[in-house]
Amino acid sequence: MRKLLTFLLLAAAFPVLAQNRPPLQLEPLPPPPPLAPGLSDADDTAPRVNIPVQREDKVEEVRENGRVVMMRVTPPNGVPYYLMDNTGNGNWMRRDSLDDGVRVPMWTIRTFD
Repeated sequence: MRKLLTFLLLAAAFPVLAQNRPPLQLEPLPPPPPLAPGLSDADDTAPRVNIPVQREDKVEEVRENGRVVMMRVTPPNGVPYYLMDNTGNGNWMRRDSLDDGVRVPMWTIRTFD
């Protein structure tokens, strides 16, 4: 029964694949608009990270494989805080210290190649 059903489905699909269709008439794309003043096209491969911080703040970045994963922001007259991107999707979380008391084991047990 299964073989018959498979044969019937394949027999119905072959005429659809055998149809002669005319080639698509594609229109050329217009040229892209010029870049805004002050922007350059040279650094498009590097990810851009914009975090609003004040000018007086000292910002230290921690990169992993070329991607910013943590920033330490030190205000001129305040306590430093940390901005962390744990998941890599751009959702930055603010932490007042790196030691929050909760330690979740996050190590690789096994990798499959």
